[in-house]
Amino acid sequence: MTGRDPDEDAIRLAAESLAQGDATGWFERLYAESATGDAIVPWDSRSPHFLLPGWVAPGRGRALVVGAGLGDDAEFVAGLGYETVAFDVSESAVRLAQERFPGSTVRYEVADLLDPPPEWRRAFDLVVEVMTVQALPEPLHAQAIAGVAEFVGPGGTLLVIASGREEGGPVFAPPWPLTPSEIEAFAADGLETVQVEDLRDGERHRWRAAFRRLP
Repeated sequence: MTGRDPDEDAIRLAAESLAQGDATGWFERLYAESATGDAIVPWDSRSPHFLLPGWVAPGRGRALVVGAGLGDDAEFVAGLGYETVAFDVSESAVRLAQERFPGSTVRYEVADLLDPPPEWRRAFDLVVEVMTVQALPEPLHAQAIAGVAEFVGPGGTLLVIASGREEGGPVFAPPWPLTPSEIEAFAADGLETVQVEDLRDGERHRWRAAFRRLP
């Protein structure tokens, strides 16, 4: 796999899946093929996202990690003292995370952000969303954003890390980076904005945002 564009497999599999009208099926194919060495997961850094440490303080309570992938963010959150649930739509991703972290306190589950378990509604003190919504086609963003926000319980906090773009800016998907209005959309139905960081590094544009639900 050396020397290949790390985004190549994700772009290929996403295009094939979307052509069949399946917005999420390519995640399972990507993780399954990565397990056999036939694909690269471009966001797999084998460490928590670099914008996450320093933003999540040690604490107690229940935490949910959205689109947990291979588990690095979930393990980081659990290490801070939270009773952590982490989910991914890909069964292979969940299996690989469990294999990477045997004996972990994280409860890894297969679940779909677009159709989550009803018992997760407003059930968590901390929700961590790192680059999951942006991995979905733009027409699904509103549903996905609302779904993420609904996980946050009374008095709870939502942390969002995402690639960014300007309103109407070009998209070379996947991913489908989030616009300012989409970041603002997390603050709805009782969630209020705590802080939004618009981070620029050359041509890279990222968001780091925190929201809190009123008690």
